[in-house]
Amino acid sequence: MNKKLLPLVFFLILFLSCKQHVRNEVEVYNNDFESSDLTNIKGGIIGQFNGSNVLGQFSNGDFVLSLNNLPAHDLITVSFDLYIHDNWRGELLPDGPAIWQMLIDGGPYINTTFSNLDCKEGNICPPQSYPDNYPNNNHNPRSGAFRTDLPGVCSMKNDPNGTTMYKITKTFKHSGGSIAFECLDRLDQKDYPDPKCEKSWSVDNISIKAISL
Repeated sequence: MNKKLLPLVFFLILFLSCKQHVRNEVEVYNNDFESSDLTNIKGGIIGQFNGSNVLGQFSNGDFVLSLNNLPAHDLITVSFDLYIHDNWRGELLPDGPAIWQMLIDGGPYINTTFSNLDCKEGNICPPQSYPDNYPNNNHNPRSGAFRTDLPGVCSMKNDPNGTTMYKITKTFKHSGGSIAFECLDRLDQKDYPDPKCEKSWSVDNISIKAISL
C-alpha cells in the first residue's frame, strides 16, 4: 500500500469504529392539526391557512407543547413547518428586529429574524438572520425557505408571495423523561392598530422523535 495513504486509511478505520449508530427511533408526537387537537399544548390556537388547519396565527404570542413519559433516548429530533405571514421586515427599524424563537426546556435553539420583503431595484432590501441566529444579518429575505409562493393572510393578503414557508428540523442531545417545546416571537408592533394583521406566524406538521444510540 502506498505509504501516503496510510494516515487516511487509519483515520477512516478509527472514524468508522467510533461512529455511533441509531439503535431505535420512536415518534412520540405527530400533529397536523386537522382534527384541531391541542392536547398538551398551552397557549395553542387553531387557525386556517391555505385550506388547512394550522397552529396559529400568533403575533406577540407563543405556545408550549409538553410531553411526559418519553422512552429511553439519547437524542431528540423536532421537525415542523413554519409559516411567516405578511409584513416581516427582518432587522429593519423602527419595528425591527422581527425575532422568532424556538426553545427546548426553556433554552433557545433558534433565535432568528425573518424578512418577507423582496429585493427589487429601488426597494429597501432588509436582511434576515435565518438560517443563522440573530444578530447575523447577512442573508437576503426568504433565505432558506421551502416555499415563497404562498399568499399573505392580512396586510399582504393580496400578495401571492405574502407568506414564506420554512421546513425546520433540529436534532439535539436529550435524555430526560419529559420535554417542553416552545415557539414564540418578540415583535415590536405598538404603532400598528392591528398587530396580528401586520405580521404573524403559524406552525404545522409537528413531529418529535426520540432516538437511542
